[in-house]
Amino acid sequence: MTILDKILEQKVLEIAERKQLKSISCLEKEPLFSRKCISLKKNLTSSTSGIISEFKRKSPSKGWIHPDADVLEITRGYCDAGASGISILTDFPFFGGSTADLTAARRVVNCPILRKDFVIDEYQLYEAKAIGADVVLLIAAALNPDKTNRLARQVKNLGMEVLLEVHNREELHFINEYIDIVGVNNRNLKTFEVDINTSKELAEFIPKEFIKISESGISSPQTVLELKKSGYQGFLMGENFMKEENPAKALKDFINLII
Repeated sequence: MTILDKILEQKVLEIAERKQLKSISCLEKEPLFSRKCISLKKNLTSSTSGIISEFKRKSPSKGWIHPDADVLEITRGYCDAGASGISILTDFPFFGGSTADLTAARRVVNCPILRKDFVIDEYQLYEAKAIGADVVLLIAAALNPDKTNRLARQVKNLGMEVLLEVHNREELHFINEYIDIVGVNNRNLKTFEVDINTSKELAEFIPKEFIKISESGISSPQTVLELKKSGYQGFLMGENFMKEENPAKALKDFINLII
């Protein structure tokens, strides 16, 4: 089994458990469910940096990165430092995150928040809205085109935005009318190998009407500047900041080098 296979296998069990604990009708009654979402797409269009900074305690490939990270301190710091958006991992077994992390951050930041998880079930969309997410990640490698279309349509019905993640040209066929942002993951989720050239190679094949962002493996200002030349308006970065003692300061210093 690949790492992605293991994650998805665990995700099926996790979702079944969560459905038993709280129904969709209960999620719809949560205070945050009725809030108006903040547009990441709009922020990226007007942003000078385009950085979507990620709150991530660990990863399957790196292990623990920042195990004692304070979600309130770091996400508030990210927003104050000029992040265009914030990505929060809500998967616990593989990334050390939780839905509670996202809800906690929602209370202290006014940046758009991306729920970073492996979404395979409509239940997770209602959950995302209930915990305070503005954007939902749909990963092509974890879905098929028809399911991507159905999930994306429901995300839009719930008032959130859709970030579709692709890794190769074949997955560009997953793009549909409900997608707001196309993200190119430089990491192969089956092997977790990273190659920045993935973004450079796919840039010209992404329809121009979509905001496009590059994800994973970005660590230098020069890389961001090169990707901007290829038409990228957003850059999802996590480990580069989370490995530092003060992630928010690391973000601010990085932004100062690219604007």
